[in-house]
Amino acid sequence: MSPFVSDPRDFYQLQDPAPGTATDPSPLEVKQGFAKGDNPSPLPKIFQPLEIRDYTAKNRIWVSPMCMYSAQDGFSTDFHLSHYSQFAMRGAGLVMVEASGVQPEGRITPNCLGIYKDEHVPGLRRIVSHMHKYGTIAGIQLAHSGRKGSTIPLQQYGTRGESLKSSVKEGGWPEDVYGPSAIAYDNHHYTPKAMTLKQISETKRAFIDAAVRADRAGFDVVEIHGAHGYLLFEFLSPLSNKRTDEYGGSFENRTRLLLEVARGIRQVWPHNKPLFVRISSTDWVDGGWTIEDTVELGKILLNAGVDLIDCSSAGNDTRQNIPLGPGFQIQFAERIRNEVPGMLSGAVGLITTSVQARDVLEEEKADVLFIGREFLRNPSFVYKTAHELGINIKWNNQYERGRLKTKYSFI
Repeated sequence: MSPFVSDPRDFYQLQDPAPGTATDPSPLEVKQGFAKGDNPSPLPKIFQPLEIRDYTAKNRIWVSPMCMYSAQDGFSTDFHLSHYSQFAMRGAGLVMVEASGVQPEGRITPNCLGIYKDEHVPGLRRIVSHMHKYGTIAGIQLAHSGRKGSTIPLQQYGTRGESLKSSVKEGGWPEDVYGPSAIAYDNHHYTPKAMTLKQISETKRAFIDAAVRADRAGFDVVEIHGAHGYLLFEFLSPLSNKRTDEYGGSFENRTRLLLEVARGIRQVWPHNKPLFVRISSTDWVDGGWTIEDTVELGKILLNAGVDLIDCSSAGNDTRQNIPLGPGFQIQFAERIRNEVPGMLSGAVGLITTSVQARDVLEEEKADVLFIGREFLRNPSFVYKTAHELGINIKWNNQYERGRLKTKYSFI
């Protein structure tokens, strides 16, 4: 079988095994004196594969969804192709495409990705296809901004004072900012309109339709964005949800929308494909959403067909008191892993070093790592981690000449 695709416009070398896969030393390395078994330590979990439904991640270093604010009308561009492909080429086990609005008004900014119309599918499919060439699982985060929508892109922060509001002239939608209740996040965001039951139903349908498009684009995983003070989390938290109907008040009512979205997506999302949920595990505010709530919700999500909870926190209330520090959110992934048997957990939050990343998994505090800013600083974080831990892994064929020599290998 030829290692090249038949279409010369899509020429690439077959990567076998895929970059980021733990391997024995190559014949060249053996010739140079690095014989099989030179590494005295067992393979750490960070480079062990992980099976989820019909998919196997080659390692457990995954790219977290991070908004890039580089789209117009929700369409992906060549930037997104190169941005996400670089992580796949350099060995990430899974790459999660950034929060993609399920409705036009569900975007955070006018420059956020969208998946609210069929025309978005071909561009996304191109990104997925390229990630698959490197054996990387392709995921996409389905999102609705809620009361934090119609804001300016991150790149524009500070250019016009403290206001984050995006006007109609700037491409915003100030008259179509919605939330569970008419409570603004702060003075720098628009005050939302409380959603009607009809709008809630339409939004739920939009999430389900977006999942269908994600499947058509070839994504392997969808992640429901229920974190950081965006719409679904706004319904979860009693700080932002003051409704008195079936979507407000009790824990059962406040979790209703997220559960309806998860169950609806699970019905249309292929059974063999994993379904994730990102949660703000706590508001970090007295009287708000708590880790205990997250654990209880996790048990219900497991029964709804969710495979993994991506455990973040905060973003819903300006009174939040966050104890920032390396790995400050890992505790939440550990709670889910220990208290929701059968549910996988993902750890996030200032995970920046190879030893720190290894130890989170070796100490069984999480099943996988979602890395964000460190991948922006160093797209080769997987290679760097393997080098520093003395683990032999496969490199992208075209980059083999750049492999770093360690005590155990040439990586």
